Amino acid sequence: METIRIAQVDAFTDEPLAGNPAGVVPDAGGLSDDQMQAIAAEMAVSETAFLSGGAEADRRVRYFTPAQEVDLCGHATVGSFAYLLENGDIEPGTTTLETNVGVLEIEVEADGTVWMTQDAPTIREVDLEYGRIADALDVDEGALEGVGADLPPAVTSTGLPWLAVPITYLSDVGEASPDPRAIESLTDDVDAVGVYLFTFDALEADSTLHGRAFAPGAGVTEDPVTGTASGAVAAYLERFGAFDEWPEELRLEQGHYVDRPGLVRVRLEGHDPGAGYGYETRVRVGGRGVTVLDGSLQVPADEDDDILVA
Repeated sequence: METIRIAQVDAFTDEPLAGNPAGVVPDAGGLSDDQMQAIAAEMAVSETAFLSGGAEADRRVRYFTPAQEVDLCGHATVGSFAYLLENGDIEPGTTTLETNVGVLEIEVEADGTVWMTQDAPTIREVDLEYGRIADALDVDEGALEGVGADLPPAVTSTGLPWLAVPITYLSDVGEASPDPRAIESLTDDVDAVGVYLFTFDALEADSTLHGRAFAPGAGVTEDPVTGTASGAVAAYLERFGAFDEWPEELRLEQGHYVDRPGLVRVRLEGHDPGAGYGYETRVRVGGRGVTVLDGSLQVPADEDDDILVA
């Protein structure tokens, strides 16, 4: 058996037991796919990040949910670099990270804020009936149609595709009770990892919107605070001209309905309202992280079916 260093970091928060918990394996070199998947299942958080030396960047990362590998994860990235800074493995500054979607730039500030530059945005409208979306989310169809004329449902991605679904009020978001099978069928049909339901009717005065993310097809019934969806939705809002004057920073609150409140900061650098959608725009997602567990894990060899022992 091999013993590895492992941590759990709550991301997009500076309070423990809030935000989105991520597993972090800072030295995953030598672990097989099956071992990484088993570790992610043992951690039982939405994603675990496995870091190793990079061939094309300073580090390589792979992300696993308890059920499968995913190409990109915002909160596990923020959590990983917050942990590396806290433990003296890195210094504040800019570094590069090799992911399944390409090499991304990561900036770590001295106060622990981690900024992740995501992939170039892509947005496509989808042909979905509002009734089907409403049934899958168990929300009022009229509350979807009320904002759909200006902000239609669309699949948006900055590395991981999400179905962005705007709705009228915070109460509509809070009362949503999704059917996991219906959500999985919906997202499979539009080739998205999950649904991000959001409203501009936020809890905090300085928040841009309030969202909830559902990805049962990836083994995540509801994700507390979602970095990939936050970046993707910011690009979506730019695409459809959601603001007369684009804010310097978007603040996306999430997690309150699963008792893990957190905040994602998003900046669109290079945004030029007169140049059209996507012109040289870089989507940067930022947040803090708090280590809540730090220890070791015993990992059986590939041929060993023993249970992982923490």
